[in-house]
Amino acid sequence: MPVKKLEYEFGGPLGAAGIVFGLPILMNILFLTCNDISGCPAPALLSPRSLTWDSLKPQIPWPADGIWGFASWSVTGWVLAYYMISLALFRVLPAKEVLGTKLRESGKPLRYRFNAFSSSVVQLVPCIIGTYIHGPNFFLWTWIVDNYLQLLTANLILALVVSIAVYAGSFSVRPGNRQLRELARGGQTGSIIYDFFIGRELNPRVHVPLIGEVDLKTWLGMRPGLTGWMLLNAAFAVKQYRVFGFLSDTMVFLVAVQAYYVLEGQYAEQGIVGMMDFKTDGLGFMLTFGDIVWVPFLYSTQCRYLATDPVHMGPYGVAAMAIIFAVGLYIFRASNSQKIRFRENPDDLAFMNMPYIQTRRGTRLLTGGLHYQQITILNI
Repeated sequence: MPVKKLEYEFGGPLGAAGIVFGLPILMNILFLTCNDISGCPAPALLSPRSLTWDSLKPQIPWPADGIWGFASWSVTGWVLAYYMISLALFRVLPAKEVLGTKLRESGKPLRYRFNAFSSSVVQLVPCIIGTYIHGPNFFLWTWIVDNYLQLLTANLILALVVSIAVYAGSFSVRPGNRQLRELARGGQTGSIIYDFFIGRELNPRVHVPLIGEVDLKTWLGMRPGLTGWMLLNAAFAVKQYRVFGFLSDTMVFLVAVQAYYVLEGQYAEQGIVGMMDFKTDGLGFMLTFGDIVWVPFLYSTQCRYLATDPVHMGPYGVAAMAIIFAVGLYIFRASNSQKIRFRENPDDLAFMNMPYIQTRRGTRLLTGGLHYQQITILNI
């Protein structure tokens, strides 16, 4: 019998190792070299031939304590408290419970609990009230800005701890178990670094005392990182107002559209159960790091830059960006909605004559686009 060739993504084990070790370094470099001390980028970087540590250090926010200043026990403790609040809200707030898609081995679905939108609202309301009472000096916003590097480090450590824990726990998965645990097909290559990166277990769940069972993939994907993204944006918007006495139209636009993107996605949270990330990919460093480090800290870089370097687009610029955002969001949401409808009922008249690929397991993969669908419906 021929041996099945391993199929790797992201450049295989070597590429996975580069991402696991390289991305945390990249995130720190981005913070240090694009800063409010000397600008973005730090001027010394523009002369690479004469670049030295002595010339670069005064231009970057290098901690006074050196490498030990990258982390803080106090900040790490508050980050853990933030995650515990997110878990508590997951349990106590009303939620919509739905069944996911059927698992490959057992043929049974897992039950999911969704209330990410209300959880974010509950967390944002005290921030709004605090800002209304104390203005731009509300302690939370200044604390986030002053401890950004330590917040980044704490989330990096947490992403690593979770990734190690779920990787180690995946070896306790046994076929036919009553907990409906399964291994992801792509995470069983035998390469430690690759499987650690891509994720071995498909749907790892943990039992948290007083809270109950938590599906780590859906919780990490839709809650602490996305809500944290909005909090970081808000902190940098308040910083701009505190420094300059105004909010630029670009800052207002970014904070608004990114908050809308997050809240609208959390409101429609149940749609994630049909996405590839949740149906076929395991939970490993890739998703964990992406959820709680890459998304909040990279995506808030725009607002972090604008906090000390205001940019004004003007009414025409804002209008143009708003149109681009609206069109892009429509295509993104409408295409996902179409995909979900096709998965639920591929024989619906809306998909008559729609091109698709028949998969080996009997399901259909839609290959037509929104434009094709609209033309088909008009012809009907």
